Amino acid sequence: MTPLAQVQQLWRYPVKSMRGERQDALALERRGVTGDRVFAVQTDAGKLGSGKSTGRFTRIDGLLDFGASLVGPVPEIAFPDGRRLRADDPTLNAALSQALGQPVTLTQESAIPHLDAAPVHLLTTASLAWLEAALPGSVIAAARFRPNVLVEIPGRYPVEQTWCGRIVRIGREVELKVVAGTERCRMVTLAQSGLPLDGFILAHLARHADVTLGVYAEVIVPGQIKRGDS
Repeated sequence: MTPLAQVQQLWRYPVKSMRGERQDALALERRGVTGDRVFAVQTDAGKLGSGKSTGRFTRIDGLLDFGASLVGPVPEIAFPDGRRLRADDPTLNAALSQALGQPVTLTQESAIPHLDAAPVHLLTTASLAWLEAALPGSVIAAARFRPNVLVEIPGRYPVEQTWCGRIVRIGREVELKVVAGTERCRMVTLAQSGLPLDGFILAHLARHADVTLGVYAEVIVPGQIKRGDS
């Protein structure tokens, strides 16, 4: 039988609010995706760099101009000017501070997770198709919405919103409990590699989807997932 839904893309984001890296497989633990958002840029005031300001986070413009990938357990930062520095490079914090225009340090997660609201973020191709149909002049791509798992599923409708409160099984091992829709902020509008600035996206979500797209989930049964899993 052809599965109704399959894993099309897998992503992790080693440094919060920087561009992430696509993967062929991900390990999921109770905390979430192994290696996901374990590091963050921290200001002198102790707040973590983000696309928005909340109690724990502070808006730092320009973070999406940086990319992050894991080299073993250590993130490597790709700067807008082409430089690449590892987190264990003693010059990294000075370089980040200069590039971002304020004193910052790269900090590793301790007792409190760097995650926004839940361990795992799911998004479907049906949601992306719904947006593409509504906004034909916009460039719609999964990278704008920073999912961990992009699920390929037929249709043009934010179908994952109907999964809230339900259990989703991925592959042979992993079970997730979908807990809430993913509330969106200005980050989905920002320019990043290959994607232009676009305010229409957030405006459309505000008018037609209560500013949500995708869903958050908790890990009920840990394990590994891979591209192509049903």
